[in-house]
Amino acid sequence: MSVTLLWVVPSQSDFSNGFGLLDSFRHGIHLKKIVSPDRSMLFNFRGKKGRKRSWNTFSFGTDLRHLSLGGSGLESGSNVAVIPSAVASPAGEMAVSSEEKVYNVVLKQAALVKRQLGSSGDLDVKPDIVVPGTLGLLDEAYDRCGEVCAEYAKTFYLGTLLMTPGRRRAIWAIYVWCRRTDELVDGPNASHITPSALDRWEGRLEDLFNGRPFDMLDAALSHTVAKFPVDIQPFKDMIEGMRMDLKKSRYKNFDELYLYCYYVAGTVGLMSVPVMGIAPDSQATTESVYNAALALGIANQLTNILRDVGEDARRGRIYLPQDELAQGGLSDDDIFAGKVTDKWRNFMKKQIKRARMFFDEAEKGVTELSSASRWPVWASLLLYRQILDEIEANDYDNFTKRAYVGKAKKIAALPVAYGRSLIGTSRTTLSKSQPEK
Repeated sequence: MSVTLLWVVPSQSDFSNGFGLLDSFRHGIHLKKIVSPDRSMLFNFRGKKGRKRSWNTFSFGTDLRHLSLGGSGLESGSNVAVIPSAVASPAGEMAVSSEEKVYNVVLKQAALVKRQLGSSGDLDVKPDIVVPGTLGLLDEAYDRCGEVCAEYAKTFYLGTLLMTPGRRRAIWAIYVWCRRTDELVDGPNASHITPSALDRWEGRLEDLFNGRPFDMLDAALSHTVAKFPVDIQPFKDMIEGMRMDLKKSRYKNFDELYLYCYYVAGTVGLMSVPVMGIAPDSQATTESVYNAALALGIANQLTNILRDVGEDARRGRIYLPQDELAQGGLSDDDIFAGKVTDKWRNFMKKQIKRARMFFDEAEKGVTELSSASRWPVWASLLLYRQILDEIEANDYDNFTKRAYVGKAKKIAALPVAYGRSLIGTSRTTLSKSQPEK
């Protein structure tokens, strides 16, 4: 199951083709980090014997084989301790619901942003300070992230062009990391990936957050997380979602599915809000804006799941609550048979209703974003909601028909999204509301 992003969720086929990405340095090339007094990242790029070198490239698949066969993709001899995700701990599993666990992460992310608010009320985005002569290399890293986005997520890329240059580049870097992470379990080398490979990928994530990026694309994200108040926890939780995909192909109830949707999609909302920014005149609480971003990620992923039922079934996976299937008189055999019956239609109506409720929750927070970020997010929300309409138009046949929004409808949605983006922020404080199950 592919991860979802705020503005687009590429189809499963987009991920299965694989792609050549700029990855691990050869010939001992590495990045050295210097930290300025205000903790802005300074990058100094050198090869052996101090010679300046250009970025080297090779297939992303090669790096995945190193991860799976024992190579860490980190410096030789490194021994990185992997810290479990906060919401992944089994402690209190029966006592605390998934939504409560996830909301605790939301509160921590919101607190991080509030601590870094400037006197103007806007996010305190740190200035770019780099070692002379290396700015071009950093620009090249961001440009490569943009190229990957443009090639593999066209709608997403077009949406980012509506943002300011600094925010656009940061979102590119986040997108590429999420895509690479998803490739670990959904890409052409997925059969070689083990839990220990994901542990090493998490160790590499910790390194880039500590200013030790391993390759060009890591460098772009490392600079992004130093410039914006982005926390590591949602990134670690996304890796936890990949671990779940390695060992789990059924979800006994919506509580389990909700946690999975947070891992692979809601996390993207938490990663992105610090970059997109909250409007200075917003009266909403920071927590409520984060909760709305989380809801959008959950809504998108639920839509993804409903759209891809047949495709996932052919891979032996069913991302639907088992207890609700049973309540509807359905079983795994019915999913694999792929027949649209009245029982299936009634089941799907309930699932679509739930997804729309999450979209409704998400709408409450979009108007609280900075004005430069509202349009692409509104466009994403409106377009993704229409996928649910298309499932209905296909008479709930998501076994053999793929619901998609046609180009004409996409174009028609853009002015509507733009109009909504012009609406100012709320004058009343949004409060946290738990999504209804």
